[in-house]
Amino acid sequence: MTARPNGAIPNVGGRDIAQILEPQGAPRQNIPGFDPEYADIVDYILRCTHRIWEQKDVGLIATHYGSDIVVHMMTGPAFGMDDVIAGTSRTLSAFPDRTLTGEAVIWSDEGDGAYLSSHRITSTATNLGTSELGPATGKRITFTTIADCLCKENLIIEEWLVRDYSHMALQLGYHPRTVAAAHAAADTAKGGKAEWRAAAMARVQDTKLTAFTNVAMPSPGKDPEAFAHAFFDQIITHRRFGRVREVYSPAAHWAGPGGRRLFGWGEIAGWFTAIIGSFGDARIHIQHVAAVDDMIAVRWELTGTHDGGALYGAATREPIYILAVTHWRIAHDVIVDEVTVFDEVALMRQMEGGL
Repeated sequence: MTARPNGAIPNVGGRDIAQILEPQGAPRQNIPGFDPEYADIVDYILRCTHRIWEQKDVGLIATHYGSDIVVHMMTGPAFGMDDVIAGTSRTLSAFPDRTLTGEAVIWSDEGDGAYLSSHRITSTATNLGTSELGPATGKRITFTTIADCLCKENLIIEEWLVRDYSHMALQLGYHPRTVAAAHAAADTAKGGKAEWRAAAMARVQDTKLTAFTNVAMPSPGKDPEAFAHAFFDQIITHRRFGRVREVYSPAAHWAGPGGRRLFGWGEIAGWFTAIIGSFGDARIHIQHVAAVDDMIAVRWELTGTHDGGALYGAATREPIYILAVTHWRIAHDVIVDEVTVFDEVALMRQMEGGL
């Protein structure tokens, strides 16, 4: 898999939303079955997202989401277009002035007229209604979301949604662990562990382990998919934290859940050691890789046991599951910027015995 140049397909690239929403003219990409107003998959994602969320045309979901869509989240899957409409409405009622700024759309051609879009969004919003985190606070916050959408014939037919809920909670004045504990108590009252999480964890555990190797890392520019697999295999599976120096720029910037901001080899390597220091038996599985120009998107899942206190307090011995998306920007064949997003509130909820 080689990173594809955008060519005639412009990405966000710092463009103002007014420019993005201008009529784009003739199609720039073969997207069969899509409405003729959409010139390419990037235009489709940016334009319909703006209409649904910022123009509050929530009913447009009916013509842009499959009736039987599955939306995968760390709190469990949501099924059907009606759930998407209800969830969107709930979020807008809690944050009615939400403004979404698209930062990147990293896409891949999945064949047979289908495309996968990994859309990274930074939102600003004022909490004026009750949210899943708690009562309205009136506080204005900023948070990151990544939505991986499988699109075909003008419909999003499957979605993987990750949002930085712990950063949202902190800005609203809530402790993420307190929110998680309340949700876990409700889970316990319902009884039993969710079947979907057990199935997801089994899928990761069934991933075949690779042999130890010292071979050079693949080039992210020439083969981004091989690079992504080797990256997580070496650093997570084989605990080769020292290889951070091979894959990141010494001046790399890293943004992660909880609003964390790291810089350089030492701090970034420290994040990976802390992950293993929290989940000593961690196993990882790569779900999807997409690459366009100097950008790579990787959707991954991790399972393990909360057996250490490196990141999340005293070990609870609870099994955990993480669904995450990582976006990299590459320069000179190394990572210079990374954004990784997953839901730490849901993760803490698992540690409290929920989900």
